[in-house]
Amino acid sequence: MIIRPKLASLIQDLPLPCEVIGNSDHVLVSGIALDSRRVRPGNVFVCLKGLSTDGHNFIPNAIQNGAAAILGTEKIGGLTIPYLRVEDAREAMAYLAAAYYDHPGRKLTVIGVTGTDGKTTTSNMIYQILKAAGVACGMVSTVSAMIGAETIDTGFHVTTPESPDVQWYLAKMVEAGMTHVVLETTSHGLAQHRVTGSEYDVAVITNVTHEHLDYHGSYEKYLAAKAMLFESLAETSPKSQGNPRYSVLNADDSSYEPLRTKVPGQLTSYSIRGKGTLNAVNIRPAADSIEFTVQGADWSVPVHCPIPGEYDVSNCLAAFGATVCALGIDPQVAAQGIASLPVVPGRMERIDLGQPFTAIVDFAHTPNALMVALRTLRVMGKGRLIAVFGSAGLRDREKRRMMGETSARLADVTILTAEDPRTESLDAILAEMAGAATAAGAAEGQTMFREPDRGEAIRRAVHMAQPGDLVAVFGKGHEQSMCFGTTEYPWDDRTAMKAALCELLEKEGPAMPALPTSVKA
Repeated sequence: MIIRPKLASLIQDLPLPCEVIGNSDHVLVSGIALDSRRVRPGNVFVCLKGLSTDGHNFIPNAIQNGAAAILGTEKIGGLTIPYLRVEDAREAMAYLAAAYYDHPGRKLTVIGVTGTDGKTTTSNMIYQILKAAGVACGMVSTVSAMIGAETIDTGFHVTTPESPDVQWYLAKMVEAGMTHVVLETTSHGLAQHRVTGSEYDVAVITNVTHEHLDYHGSYEKYLAAKAMLFESLAETSPKSQGNPRYSVLNADDSSYEPLRTKVPGQLTSYSIRGKGTLNAVNIRPAADSIEFTVQGADWSVPVHCPIPGEYDVSNCLAAFGATVCALGIDPQVAAQGIASLPVVPGRMERIDLGQPFTAIVDFAHTPNALMVALRTLRVMGKGRLIAVFGSAGLRDREKRRMMGETSARLADVTILTAEDPRTESLDAILAEMAGAATAAGAAEGQTMFREPDRGEAIRRAVHMAQPGDLVAVFGKGHEQSMCFGTTEYPWDDRTAMKAALCELLEKEGPAMPALPTSVKA
């Protein structure tokens, strides 16, 4: 239970300059709010600047709703409540949130997982290994927060929650008796200080490939954002349980060389090509799983992973690095944890309603992830591989060409459709993807199709499938909405796949979710 701390004590705890205008000595804080409409009496209202809005404009609304103080970056005077002026509002908010919740990260062993692809799967693997070892652990991923027996949805779209939410999750875990937490950490979460103050002990990376360049500007800046996770290990406060300050890097990835110079403590590297201190050998893929042996410096253990695909061997190695190498968990126990891994929502998730072909929903939404997924699925099916996917609007445009080309090369049939077009023209997005697919050898109307409505695209794929084929829908995975314009519409690829299959099989089932592109009868 949070005791309302004094604002003055929270300010003293900030590790950065803060100009205080007004008397904060006797102000009690009841929480931190980013939206003036959600301010409650006693909250500190944080003024964040976005592309189209500026939180400073909503200070009167926040005060009217009972704000006890305002935190911002502009020079503002004449307020009736204390004003805290800082250089970076997001960074200050993160430290303020950590202090408000009494620094929960200092009471936990915090394992951070970052990378372009595989973060959620790797986080779940680490979580399962810790549970198998009897460790009281929690997890915050882009899918959900696991706090003991409680599961909390962390949002519609994939990103790290805002810093007050992250610190609230960590505080809840401390209150529930957790000793460890796995914190999935995006580049946006690092660059925007959403995880600042979380006090990381172990840092893990999966890979760094082509993604988010629209936000970061270049691969180098994207990599630099990822590196912040490893650099933060040196800033972690001393903890009663010790400070591992341990890094786990992918020796097979181009990020390895630049990152290994930035780690402040111990390092384990992993590889499926024999280049790491932790290696996978004798890899044996099966239709719905994969088996291999993990070799450490003086041990080896066979592993059965219930997720198919060579890429997940790398994810398993990353999880071994974080648990066996960094935390000293027995390798046999780690193997048991991997073997007990449940289905990760929207990650190579099978939808089986009795149809004579395989149906898969997967989150692959980057060129590399799509390539790896298609190669994995190619060996799973005996018939054609039918791929359904899109590319998001207002995001890195180069991805559209790369994903169109990849599918044209690796899938038998490509169906291009909507995936969060936002305020961009969906037809224009599809045209870019179709042009690249055609240049790579696809024949429009034969092996490649454009279907703007995602529900219709999935229907087309399902009705096209023959016995032995494999239909895979990529890009949304676990997500529960799709953005058209500036509105989020309810959407779930798994529900849409079930609806299409039920229609095909003439079974009772869920209705196909409707989107603005849906044709109304």
